[in-house]
Amino acid sequence: MNIKSNERYIVFMVTVASLGLIAINFLLKWEPWVPIVILCEVFSIWAVHLIEDFKYEIRVAYYFFVAVLLIFYMSIHETMLFDASIAIVLVMLTFSVFEMMYMINVLLAEYFVIIIYHFMNLSGNMGIDHDRITVSRLLLHTVIIFLVYFISRRNIGDNLDKREEDRLKDERLESNDADMEDFLSNISHELRTPVNVVNGMSDLLIKREVGSEAEAIKRAGIRLAYQIEDIQDYTECKRHKVLLEEENYMSTSLINDVVNSYKLNDDHDKLELVVDLDPRVPTKMYGDIKKLHKLFRHLLENAVKFTKRGGIYVRMFAEDKDYGVNLCIEITDTGIGMDRSAIRSLAEGLYQANKKRNRSSGGIGLGMNIVHGFVHAMGGFVKIESEKGLGTTVRITIPQKVVDPTPCLSLNREFEGAVLFHVRPDKYVVPQLRDFYRGMASSLAAGIHVPLYSAETVYEVERLKEKLEVSYIFMGQEEYEENRGYFEALAKEGIIVVVSSGDGFKLNQGSEAIIMPKPLYAYPAIKILNEGRNAKDLDGVESHIKPVFRNVKALVVDDEPMNLVVATSLFNGYEMIIDTASSGKESIQKFLHNDYDVIYMDHMMPEMDGVEAMKQIRKAAEELDKEIIIIALTANAVSGAREMFIREGFDGFIAKPINTTDFERVMLRELPESKIVRGGRRA
Repeated sequence: MNIKSNERYIVFMVTVASLGLIAINFLLKWEPWVPIVILCEVFSIWAVHLIEDFKYEIRVAYYFFVAVLLIFYMSIHETMLFDASIAIVLVMLTFSVFEMMYMINVLLAEYFVIIIYHFMNLSGNMGIDHDRITVSRLLLHTVIIFLVYFISRRNIGDNLDKREEDRLKDERLESNDADMEDFLSNISHELRTPVNVVNGMSDLLIKREVGSEAEAIKRAGIRLAYQIEDIQDYTECKRHKVLLEEENYMSTSLINDVVNSYKLNDDHDKLELVVDLDPRVPTKMYGDIKKLHKLFRHLLENAVKFTKRGGIYVRMFAEDKDYGVNLCIEITDTGIGMDRSAIRSLAEGLYQANKKRNRSSGGIGLGMNIVHGFVHAMGGFVKIESEKGLGTTVRITIPQKVVDPTPCLSLNREFEGAVLFHVRPDKYVVPQLRDFYRGMASSLAAGIHVPLYSAETVYEVERLKEKLEVSYIFMGQEEYEENRGYFEALAKEGIIVVVSSGDGFKLNQGSEAIIMPKPLYAYPAIKILNEGRNAKDLDGVESHIKPVFRNVKALVVDDEPMNLVVATSLFNGYEMIIDTASSGKESIQKFLHNDYDVIYMDHMMPEMDGVEAMKQIRKAAEELDKEIIIIALTANAVSGAREMFIREGFDGFIAKPINTTDFERVMLRELPESKIVRGGRRA
């Protein structure tokens, strides 16, 4: 039992004993005023227990004092000498749960006081016969008291020894955890540093257009970087050491990641991806955007890995709550599915659907373990529904604070007319795909309050066109190609014809239809509804305008020469002026003799690490009355690294391999507006 349970248990036992003693008092006609005193004691122990004004040790000592008084009052009566030993034994066993040695010592002493009291009053005719039977019984009871006393002492001693062993074990575990954290930090640095070089150099080769081999090298580097992160994340989840790095984020950026990461997958042409983003999801929320990205990545990778035909349905919506919203993410596939035992095993250990050496599914088997660990750390839960051969649905629900409750997608104007959704149901080999597209279309129409009608055949399109004022027709590539002339004629009449197609599809010259590249999702659809035929950049959730940090003077500090080459090449692409230093000491000297706007500091370097170099530069900047932005640029990316570097005094944190999105976000946040050029104009 825990401390609270122990205390509640003792208070209850003392209360029962008190009420029993009151009953005996009335039956044997002892002192009539004593029951009132006992009741007062009962009320007092409950008051002490419930109010908790006193320390735990003082409360327990008071309960024990009351029990000792009750035993003494009962035992001084002439017929209760032998009952005293029973009471002593019961109280000794009861209070031994507190593992306080003084209590059983006091009870043993009280027993001898009671015996002495009775024998001192033998001559006073208390009614105790001084014969062999009485002495024998008394000796037997005394032996029992001693046995219970020594057993209690031994149990308490063993428990105290075990607690001390547990304390020492916890200290060793904490020490091992600290060593493990250092190991993870070191191994992360050692593995991520060469991966950063591989990815950076492959980028340089791609820019020089040396061939497709550079693309393959980069994909391999990205995959290796992900696997290094997965090992770190899995270890932190198993040790319950996941730290959240929360910040404001745009909900549409999550969907952007889904679409872009799927396009990079080798199987993206074999499977259909349907993304259903509820337009009513808040525009901006507060949470750990990096872990949400990883959740999406793992869930998508698993869906693709175990789906050979059909497709994947991604649904994201929000449920309003007092604290903000529950962000709900569902990913459904048409893959091989699982049985109940496999579902139960997902959150336990290294589960993989296929563990053979010749398996074709790939991966290192950590994805769903990381998903469970991250979701639980964020206060959410995971639900899995699956049947063998019928696919799998994984739903994660995560509480998030709302920063901007405005719907993430909306129409810019009052919409007029009706929208037709023309998809032939018989074209899908896997019927679930039809349901995916219908679900996405219905959710979008309901979210933006647009009248949507389904038309499975050209005849139904024509019939609805006669009855309604149709302004848009969305369709698949197959439907368009079967009746190209008919739909081109509708487009010339003023109806906007939108064709959802895969890579390589081209419209005839002079066509007035619009191509909406797959995968199909809400953003490009709403962009078309808002802008009509003028809609551009439909292959991305948000058209990204790369910022420029023109003439920003930066010092990159790293002891690995190739990392300096990679960083210099990347930062030059933002029109920055780059200088380099190969050690912490060199960075201090360069800072003293040059003016920089920002310093990118590696963490683990020989002689002087990045933290110490940063602190000395801060001290020098204060003496020289300079302002300087110092950003940690390091391969030490274990969970909580960002908070650690910020706490040490860095202004920002960028992990290696360098992600350009992270780099831009940090720079836009830290640099003054006068140093930033957006879209060709100074901000």
